[in-house]
Amino acid sequence: MSQPATTFAAGSVGIVETQYLDLPEPVRLDCGRELHPVRVAYETYGALSPRRDNVILVCHALSGDAHAAGVSKAPSGESTRDGFGAEDRDGARGKGLGWWDGMIGPGKAFDTDRFFVISTNLLGGCRGTTGPSSIDPATGRPYGPDFPVITVADMVRTQRAFLDALGIERLAAVAGGSLGGMQALQWAVLFPGQVDALVAIASTHALHPQGVAWNAIARDSIMRDPAWQAGRYYGTGRAPDAGMGIGRMVGHITYLSAPALEDKFGRRLQFSDDLRYTITEPEFEVESYLRHQADSFVKRFDANTYLYTSRALTYFDLARQHGGGSLARALDDVSARTLLIAFSSDWLYPPSASEEIEQALRGLGKPVELQVIEAPYGHDCFLLEEARQTPIIRRFLAQDGAA
Repeated sequence: MSQPATTFAAGSVGIVETQYLDLPEPVRLDCGRELHPVRVAYETYGALSPRRDNVILVCHALSGDAHAAGVSKAPSGESTRDGFGAEDRDGARGKGLGWWDGMIGPGKAFDTDRFFVISTNLLGGCRGTTGPSSIDPATGRPYGPDFPVITVADMVRTQRAFLDALGIERLAAVAGGSLGGMQALQWAVLFPGQVDALVAIASTHALHPQGVAWNAIARDSIMRDPAWQAGRYYGTGRAPDAGMGIGRMVGHITYLSAPALEDKFGRRLQFSDDLRYTITEPEFEVESYLRHQADSFVKRFDANTYLYTSRALTYFDLARQHGGGSLARALDDVSARTLLIAFSSDWLYPPSASEEIEQALRGLGKPVELQVIEAPYGHDCFLLEEARQTPIIRRFLAQDGAA
């Protein structure tokens, strides 16, 4: 729950403390198993209306967590705001900031003067919600590879059970970028009568084959690291940091665009005015940057969670799972007003994917809006282009029916 931002910059929700809730019932999973107990880490911002009708659920991407806004009361050593341009944007204050701080708060895109915003760590996570690093009550040891394989639908059912425990029946909106956008779309399909509006940013109804391939490389880099130990590395003193670091490097490059890399790094050398003729050390600034990203990531993230979450987003396919191969049939029951935002330079979740969703919804006579923002930073635009997304989202949520 957030505390008043009396000494913070305008628009800040202030100091925020992550809370935890244990679900009273097992969660039924697509793989056929049930999971119990399940703990959910979450944060809230703003005030819940007496009618409980002003709730926005914010869903995070692959490497995010429940800390979406404000300054963490107990910040960890590494920030989730560790992507492209984060240090330029945040400076030293970034360590404790939520991953979507520029979007959540008084007067921001998700305006906490009007809405009660909830952010949860997704099922399978490693930042407070039950996942592979959690203790399996049957053995007293971390689940590791015994954790059930999960889907985006499982994540959403867990969020639904969590909201039930809070006494919240309906969402004014559900929103997210990337994997978070997949969750938002899944909400509208699974619980069509319980969502008034959805905001899916830099997302898709099914990851394109190139995205599936890049995720496979990242997962293989972890599993081929001998320190992974078939997923049972907890308590051994060794973790697959090298493999996960490589996976993060691969993933991070897919989040960017060639022009963004050219603009930020070019072919500038890192340490000298001439080549040092070394194989083992970085020669170029971009090489050093990727190593820094890898080193930061492995300090805050669990390798098994990366495997499970990556697999879940590659499984996601609304047409196959809900429409017998037809996207229009999968979206037929959606009743939420839909805002899709895409970015021109995003080749991992390209605008064409959002256009396919828009065309399917429009063909069904559903209220839908697509905004394609011209920006050079690739997939990471959904985190970097907050100022340009804000007026679009504020206008959309101000329309009748959003709250």
